[in-house]
Amino acid sequence: MLHAQITGWGKCLPPATLTNDDLATFMDTSDEWIRSRTGIGQRHISHVSTSTMATVAAKHALAAAGIEGSDLDMIILGSATPDTLVPNIAATVQAEIGAQCAAFDINAACSGFLYALGLATAQIRSGQCRKVLVIGAERLTFLLNWLQRDTAVLFGDGAGAVILEAVESEEPTGVLSYAMNNDPQAREILKVDAFGSDMNRWSEDATDFKFQFEGREIFKRAIAGMSSLGKKVLTESNTPLDAVDLVVPHQANVRIIDTLIGKMGLPAEKAFINIENYGNTSAATVPIALCDALEQGRIKPGDTLLSCAFGAGLTSAAAVIKWGDRVTPVNTSDAELPPCEQTGLEIIAPAVAAAKAQLAEKQ
Repeated sequence: MLHAQITGWGKCLPPATLTNDDLATFMDTSDEWIRSRTGIGQRHISHVSTSTMATVAAKHALAAAGIEGSDLDMIILGSATPDTLVPNIAATVQAEIGAQCAAFDINAACSGFLYALGLATAQIRSGQCRKVLVIGAERLTFLLNWLQRDTAVLFGDGAGAVILEAVESEEPTGVLSYAMNNDPQAREILKVDAFGSDMNRWSEDATDFKFQFEGREIFKRAIAGMSSLGKKVLTESNTPLDAVDLVVPHQANVRIIDTLIGKMGLPAEKAFINIENYGNTSAATVPIALCDALEQGRIKPGDTLLSCAFGAGLTSAAAVIKWGDRVTPVNTSDAELPPCEQTGLEIIAPAVAAAKAQLAEKQ
């Protein structure tokens, strides 16, 4: 029987960081205010494009799996912030890693990586593909109005990637079950207005993106969506709750993670949480968390993982993964981003100044 097993993994975080104290220099907030509500201490700010970060993560994942880009049958890249819409940025990554295969982007917002993981699993189970590169990459700080506190404190930039390979085994292994859903009635509660082909490109306000963010409603629907799909994939894979060794959830808010774990009846210590260091990197949170969990020894051979995510749309996704025998890379890559001589605060300074100027004009 064909199974889709994760055999390689890699991440990319820009070197510049923006701390909560940095944010407090230009907005009414504090480290205590942000940490107590979100669990976030800092976030990374990218000086390069989304596809550049995705490429670095992909090269690390390929090395970890011990394969070349030319071995791939497909590339699926989850992102809501591609640097180009035409062509898709999966094609940009493909060119950089020397792959000759199908390559496409999907936008399921923060659920993008798990959506892509599910699609890749289906391709492998059907026999259409043997090796698939799955990437989650975001540069959400590009969209932020840094004076809009409810969203400005939440997001960061980064990328993560995994290699899925076909494995012949009578015993269940790899992605045991996955599920995806969308709640269209909630599509307006998490939205970036004035972006896309509906925008008036000739307007002076063409780049004045606005986050529609209804926090309480998002919280409620996120818990409902993730817990429902989490239970579904556990049932479909015949995985009892006490067999779950680690939960790798979307890192949106530590309160959401705590509530999700409690609602599902899992011990708090089984949740992997790294939001303090990165903030919400949307589609990149789950693959980055997988990399961190492996680096910290939280994932062991044969472990059973549960991963859940939610995002704008309102998308939701979940997967049960039976980890393979290997938890260390076959090879390593020296791929890295170009040097950055600016701090996070210096990178966003022009955006902060522009937001202040726009606000002054409207008053």
